[in-house]
Amino acid sequence: MRAFKAELSKLFSLPGIWLAFLIGAFAPAVIAVLDSIAQKEEIIAQVSTRLPEVGFIGLGLGVQGVIILGVLAVSSEYLTESSESGGGQQITTSLTVVSSRLYLLLAKASAVTVISILFSIAAIMTTLPATHLILGEYTPAFEWSKLIGVVCYWTFTALLAFGITVLTKNGMIPLAVLIINTSVVSFSFLLSKVTKLALYLPDRAGLEMFMFMNDRFLTPFAGGLVMFAWVAVLFIVAAVVFHRRDVAA
Repeated sequence: MRAFKAELSKLFSLPGIWLAFLIGAFAPAVIAVLDSIAQKEEIIAQVSTRLPEVGFIGLGLGVQGVIILGVLAVSSEYLTESSESGGGQQITTSLTVVSSRLYLLLAKASAVTVISILFSIAAIMTTLPATHLILGEYTPAFEWSKLIGVVCYWTFTALLAFGITVLTKNGMIPLAVLIINTSVVSFSFLLSKVTKLALYLPDRAGLEMFMFMNDRFLTPFAGGLVMFAWVAVLFIVAAVVFHRRDVAA
């Protein structure tokens, strides 16, 4: 518990965490508003085929905040401190205080989980009113089961970013790949044109938890299980690599 509290404190002390919060809280609302404006006429005319997605599309595409969170939780440990501070890395201090590498990794992952849940709740609280502001009485119902799916999707996405950064020790690679994948072009969508196995990739499977997809392949529960399995496998691999790695390497 002490290590968990320490990791929470470290994360909240990072300037980048507040940028991540602002992006996480407001980007989904902005995306949802733009989508609602684009769809409003068709929704009023009751000819829209995307009504179930309105609002939720912002919560699906606006996960950059938790991606930044997951990356920062690890990459901040490998930043070289100033010469006045000895020019070392935070990871050395962290492992001195918490001798068990697995325990340190679990504490970090737990801190990322808690904060990503808070981020997702903030995003929901801004996105729902924003969507209702544009669509009014035509706003689709935001079912609790889907909102829980949103929280799970955001949390799993943060943990995927966390695990990948543990493997790379570099924040730029996972940050660039994951943000491009979630906001510019989905690699799983492109690969699905080649093989249906791409529908089992974590981002695509996770979206099944709360969005209605034209080529739905999994139930919401199965989609959540698939994404969780990816997170679990990645965490195990990251833990093994982290345990064997020379910190100074």
